Amino acid sequence: MVERDNELKGTTFTISVLHISDGEPERIRQLLAEKVAQAPYFFNCAPLVINVSRLEHIPDFEQLKELVESEEFVLVGITGARSEEMKTAAKAVGLAVMSSGKSRKSEPEPEPAPAPAAPEVVREPEPAPLIPSKVHVGPVRSGQQIYAAGTSLVVLGSVSPGAEVLADDSIHIYGTLRGRAIAGAKGNTQARIYCQQLQAELLSIAGTFQLSDALPAGLIQQPVHIRLDNEQLRIDRIK
Repeated sequence: MVERDNELKGTTFTISVLHISDGEPERIRQLLAEKVAQAPYFFNCAPLVINVSRLEHIPDFEQLKELVESEEFVLVGITGARSEEMKTAAKAVGLAVMSSGKSRKSEPEPEPAPAPAAPEVVREPEPAPLIPSKVHVGPVRSGQQIYAAGTSLVVLGSVSPGAEVLADDSIHIYGTLRGRAIAGAKGNTQARIYCQQLQAELLSIAGTFQLSDALPAGLIQQPVHIRLDNEQLRIDRIK
């Protein structure tokens, strides 16, 4: 029998971020309940991080944790803490204190190491083998879910209300998108969503999502292309 040592490895997970401007429990509960009602399968037991950068005071993190978990989310941590006292209060109830990618980029980079005296011959690594896109021919019906693991998804048809299409890379829909489209499911921020007619229940790229009530009215039923821009979903019409 071969024994294997435990290992600690880095990886990427998709986590939704809730931005709050005050710590009023009832407002937060109402917001979470509305989001869950619009996309229950997407948010069921979903990990959640709360961005507290807009708060002027330290909230009751114990109460926040109980509130979030009562709405079937799992609160794993906070981001945007403005003081050490706020970080300490979050840690006291078992929450992680996290930094966004933008915050990490703002930190000073270390001084580059001096160049070696003699040039070294570096062999370029061989490129990873390409994974062909997954192609679904026909409509994606209500209640149906299609997932393209490690690649893009192409749908030659429409996506019905209540249906869900997911891909680790981009999603291309040659028809009407009425259901949910989740691209970059494992954290790929370069993933995109394309569709010939936008009527989506939910759009998501690398954990950043937008529900139907927030879609620009002028782009409904239009051919569009969705991408991430400064940690926000940007929707542009395909001309």
